[in-house]
Amino acid sequence: MLTPVSAYQRLRRQFPNSVLLESADYHAMQNSLSFIGCDPVASFVLDEGVVTQKFPDGTTETFPLAKRKDAVGALRDFAASFEEGPSSFPFPTGGLFGHMTYDSVGYFEDIEIQSKSEESAIPQLVYYVYRYVIVFNHFKNEVFLFEHQYGNAEPKGLDELQFIIQTPKTSTGKFRLEGEEATNRTDDEMREVIQKCIGHCLRGDVFQIVPSRRFSRHFEGDDFQVYRALRSINPSPYLFYFDFGTYHIFGSSPEKQIFIKNGMVEIHPIAGTFRRTGDDTRDAELAHELLADPKESAEHVMLVDLARNDLSRSSDYVRVETFKEVQYYSHVIHLVSKVVGKMTNGTNPLQLVADTFPAGTLSGAPKHMAMTLINRYETTNRSIYGGAIGHLNFNGDFNHAIAIRTFLSKNHTLFYQAGMGVVAKSDIESELQEIHSKLAALRKAMEMAEEI
Repeated sequence: MLTPVSAYQRLRRQFPNSVLLESADYHAMQNSLSFIGCDPVASFVLDEGVVTQKFPDGTTETFPLAKRKDAVGALRDFAASFEEGPSSFPFPTGGLFGHMTYDSVGYFEDIEIQSKSEESAIPQLVYYVYRYVIVFNHFKNEVFLFEHQYGNAEPKGLDELQFIIQTPKTSTGKFRLEGEEATNRTDDEMREVIQKCIGHCLRGDVFQIVPSRRFSRHFEGDDFQVYRALRSINPSPYLFYFDFGTYHIFGSSPEKQIFIKNGMVEIHPIAGTFRRTGDDTRDAELAHELLADPKESAEHVMLVDLARNDLSRSSDYVRVETFKEVQYYSHVIHLVSKVVGKMTNGTNPLQLVADTFPAGTLSGAPKHMAMTLINRYETTNRSIYGGAIGHLNFNGDFNHAIAIRTFLSKNHTLFYQAGMGVVAKSDIESELQEIHSKLAALRKAMEMAEEI
């Protein structure tokens, strides 16, 4: 009867700044795990060029980066300062849990990103190291509780942790929406942006560009109820709820940012979207139409090539393992591919993360010019949207989702955002509708959360 959500509901009251990572994709062993991290003992925060590191012994270090591109080395050094003991478990038992915002790309590329919007401003890179990590293996119906010891600290033991997760169910707070939905663009303003992006594609400035639109709703109560609703409405390979104190990030992302393990690398580009009808027969017909659609196929091929190029910067070989696979989600149908590579010996895994960040499916191609145009036409900083969130092992293994189908909760406001892949042959009204199709599950989750 113990589930990750029920355990997290009990633990989050006792341990602030806890995290929950789940997956609704149990097709393979690597996707059948859920993680809870609680009781942070160390942290790495990078914001506006300044690093703040806290260690288990209570010491804190703060220093500015000499060069912005030193960010990759600084995070790698922090992770490497922890020594991981021998483990017989085939899954991570510790490591770093955190996020990098879209504008973190300024540490990886020579590009200017607009200043933060005050209402949605959060630190650019945040990672926590936890004393306790709970791992659920859904494939085998097993739960593992781990306590990690750092330095000479005395272990606290797992008795309290086990007692908390086995106590009778605790009551949860109610959730209530307030006011109307707000947006940073009107429909007509968005049409103008799409037309300008089509113009850049026709001139050859870019092959594709992904402009986005942000929405927000005020609320009272417990936003965890929205996560509970969202995970049931829109089960996805990446489900997550991160409590960072003054803000929360939670969502149901269908797409990997990048997966790195033992020198092997994976990217799963998602490009090509049709809206589901709710009728299985008609949806199957739409899937065939999506595969045959020249615009959607061209967009997909472009972003698969971009993934190949990004990986080749630090990989010995790169290949497309799966191409244009149709995948069904609650409100949309996507085309998905799988691009894999083998890291060049001696490469810092986080350099490969930098090479591929942000995902081309959130920027466009060529990536630098596409991001420059996004910076010109979008009225607000993207914050977490289009960034990455997940787990980083001490040895550099990396598994993050792209922060899409994702909420940022701050000061009793939910921020949520979606984009569209604009190419030369895009239809303006179809692109405008794509945003609403992608956000349909999030809007439904907010409404359902009021009834929980």
